[in-house]
Amino acid sequence: MRVRLWIKASMIVAIVAALCMAWLSAAARQQDSSQQRTGDPVADAARKAREKKKDAPKPKKIYTDDDVKKSAPEPAPGVAGGTVDATAVQAAGGPAKTGDATKTEDPNGQAAWRRRFQAQRDKIAKLMKELDILGRELEKAQMEYYPDPQKAMTQQNSRAEINAINAKIDAKKKEVAELQQGLDDMEEQLRKSGGDPGWAR
Repeated sequence: MRVRLWIKASMIVAIVAALCMAWLSAAARQQDSSQQRTGDPVADAARKAREKKKDAPKPKKIYTDDDVKKSAPEPAPGVAGGTVDATAVQAAGGPAKTGDATKTEDPNGQAAWRRRFQAQRDKIAKLMKELDILGRELEKAQMEYYPDPQKAMTQQNSRAEINAINAKIDAKKKEVAELQQGLDDMEEQLRKSGGDPGWAR
């Protein structure tokens, strides 16, 4: 009885093992046949990607402002008989006259003085912004933490970085004072030339 039971159990195990082996060999053959095309999985993937790309629909062209040329303004229509409209002549002659006007402009005129004062004020404003930035850098340098104790001790003793920033600040302050003096001198020149003091504003 034991022997029979033993034989039945070993037969069941043998059948299950044979079925598993058959299933594994079939799966291996199926995988081999799918990779048999070239033997290189990268080439197969590239081939599949090309096939998908061929099948994909082409995207439609989208036009943007860069693609479209900007059209030139149409010339003003002429009056009957081939004569040109007076406004068209004035418009055509307008830019040439303004170019000539800047060349012959009075150096003591209102526009010239206003332009000089504005240029001087712009220079002063630029220097003031630079001075503000240097002030922030100075505050940062005074509160900066150095993880390297050697550099921290050097900065504590020599204060080289802080002294360099202070020198830059002093130079900028001197430049601002010179430009401010130049602005005052320009106001004096305006007064002497007989110009309106409001032109300095």
